Amino acid sequence: MPTRMKVKKGDQVMVISGKHKGKRGRVLEVLTKKGKVLVEGLNIMKHHERQNRQRGVGGGIVEREAPMDVSNVMLIEGGRPVRVGYQILQDGRKVRVSKKTGAVIE
Repeated sequence: MPTRMKVKKGDQVMVISGKHKGKRGRVLEVLTKKGKVLVEGLNIMKHHERQNRQRGVGGGIVEREAPMDVSNVMLIEGGRPVRVGYQILQDGRKVRVSKKTGAVIE
């Protein structure tokens, strides 16, 4: 069952567990149904790709990002990793909020 993710595409995140622990990157894609995220430059895997002349793809071994679990990353705000909560503003908008500072994350 898909759950609400607290990270969005384009967010800066830090990996908090696994082989890339401590590294930072930008979220390229959020896979809500799987509970995973693609982080730019991290969790690189080799993928064997078949040649396809119609799409103009040459075959070979291609390196690309593999999905990592969303529980292994933490949002960065102000250069530090923070926990994220939600708050409803006066105008009725639901926004993400830093648990540490209380600042709204846009």
